Amino acid sequence: MTTQVTFRQADDRDLDLLVGMYDGAARWMLRNGIDQWKPGGKSAEHFRERLADGEVWLASQGDRAVGAYELWWEDEQAWGPRPPVAGYVHRLMTERESAPAGTGRALLAHAEGRIAAGGRSVARLDCLSNNPRLRTYYEAAGYRVVGEEPGKLAADGTRYGVTLMERAITSP
Repeated sequence: MTTQVTFRQADDRDLDLLVGMYDGAARWMLRNGIDQWKPGGKSAEHFRERLADGEVWLASQGDRAVGAYELWWEDEQAWGPRPPVAGYVHRLMTERESAPAGTGRALLAHAEGRIAAGGRSVARLDCLSNNPRLRTYYEAAGYRVVGEEPGKLAADGTRYGVTLMERAITSP
């Protein structure tokens, strides 16, 4: 059964919504013992920059936003310089209390469709190396591990390890 959500590209009016969704996902991670995102870790300015440099998409069910993701067209920080064959999915997040089952997969499928529509054949993402649960989730969605980046630079100047994953996609 396919999760029924609608998508629209986010804009400046959605900055507070995106910050709130990020913080909600970060709080859920903390409650569940996942050391990854921190509440307050992404500001409205972060999302404003992502709107300018790439794409940010919102998923809704009815009039309620239930998920979002960022789509980047390059990611040298984690992947190094690469030919323009991929799109990079970041900050895949769902509203845990209201998102229907399967929303995360619907977000991934939408991102893969956007990447294919952009003429690219690979969807890439990274996840913390110390988060096997998320790695397993992405593997179940068809992504495969293609490497590790042990020293990705965080916005605060710290470094952390990520697992690099990708999936070949086909044009729509």
